Amino acid sequence: MQQTAADGLDNFLAKVKEYEGKRIIALFCGSPDENGESWCSDCVKAEPVVESALKKASEDGVFILCAVGTRATWKSPNCEFRKDPKLRLTAVPTLLEWGTTKRLVEGECQKPDLVNMFFEED
Repeated sequence: MQQTAADGLDNFLAKVKEYEGKRIIALFCGSPDENGESWCSDCVKAEPVVESALKKASEDGVFILCAVGTRATWKSPNCEFRKDPKLRLTAVPTLLEWGTTKRLVEGECQKPDLVNMFFEED
């Protein structure tokens, strides 16, 4: 599976448009701090689980790691990721398949069995 990254909603939506027609799976996490680690401890725990599942995933499709911003940006009720009608994120990390209802949220993203099943083709 091809991998790319996006920072912010506009950048994410541009990537979605770029890969239109392909299976798109995205992981939304808190943006990295000055040490390169997300401010979200659940995201830090989920990332290696998702990376491991990605290694076994089908070659078809695209994986987008998307940074949602700082903790303050994410916690704002006006956060663009919360308000976007196609995303309506409620928590990070969120793993979702674009254009479907498939999603894993928070602690679910840390469970290898759930994450591996998520990447399997329907």
